[in-house]
Amino acid sequence: LMGFERNYQIKIPSKQLIYFSTLSSDRRLNPWFVTGLADSEGTFTVIIDTNQKRTLGWRVQVKFQIGLHKRDLELLLQVKEFFGHIGSIGKCGNMIFYSVSGVKDLTNVIIPHFSKYPLLTQKAADYLLLKSIVEIIMNKGHLTIEGLHQIINIKASMNRGLSKNLKLNFNEFVPVNRPLINTENISDPYWITGFVNGEGTFDVKIYKSKTKTNMAIQIRFRIPQHNRDIKLIEVLKNYFGSGVIEKHTQFPAVTLVIVKFSHIIERVIPFFELYPLIGIKQRDFLDWSKIARLMKDKLHLTPEGLNVIQTIKKGMNNSRPKE
Repeated sequence: LMGFERNYQIKIPSKQLIYFSTLSSDRRLNPWFVTGLADSEGTFTVIIDTNQKRTLGWRVQVKFQIGLHKRDLELLLQVKEFFGHIGSIGKCGNMIFYSVSGVKDLTNVIIPHFSKYPLLTQKAADYLLLKSIVEIIMNKGHLTIEGLHQIINIKASMNRGLSKNLKLNFNEFVPVNRPLINTENISDPYWITGFVNGEGTFDVKIYKSKTKTNMAIQIRFRIPQHNRDIKLIEVLKNYFGSGVIEKHTQFPAVTLVIVKFSHIIERVIPFFELYPLIGIKQRDFLDWSKIARLMKDKLHLTPEGLNVIQTIKKGMNNSRPKE
């Protein structure tokens, strides 16, 4: 999906813009929240394609982007406001994207932000490599064959590397060393909130059991991530002092899973009450918290309480009604 959203710019009614502007001005995003959100849902990409209007026949584009479900348009508008209204918001299917591709905007706004509030996942390596490409472009190096080859070598170490077409046309490329990000602690609790706003899940499992209601309930807090960031997941596990790290059997992914009820009540819920989530994820958390408190009061052991929990669950996460 990445890259195609620029073809479909969102047209937001003026009344809606006024509403969102008023709301976000009262609750400006914490900068660490923005970094955490970028760590989970952001991308730093370089697009190199043929363009006969360019001296070398190649065009170089750099882009920072955050993609969310369209129901989180409010949050993405707040991100755009946070960065001083630079960039644009586009749509592709059920996804909306905030994109900044202007070299000056990247140099004057985006790069200074992530220099002051650094990314903690391995995505930080893509940011650092993109930053070096932006510097080459600012110095007009992309207009020379030497500079273009330098950019190719850097791009070869970013994201998924070079396309087949670029490998064919630049077959002597030598990938630069990709920076290794070693995160040993969480810089700020708001980073966790931003990261969970993108990657975290609050879910409820209802299954048959030998109880008075013939059903049992388990609530879980989960943070999945690519296994290249397993050390960061371990840091998060230590931060909450709870959970286990599960490895996916089919994909290169790991997940921090917290199911111990006392830890959910005493650690997870108080954390996100102190450092609140935003948008759809916050609504899921609030519903999840209601269920946790019903369970704390033992109401899940009654038919009436079980029905209430089942009703709440039916309106959470992917089952949440469209608004």
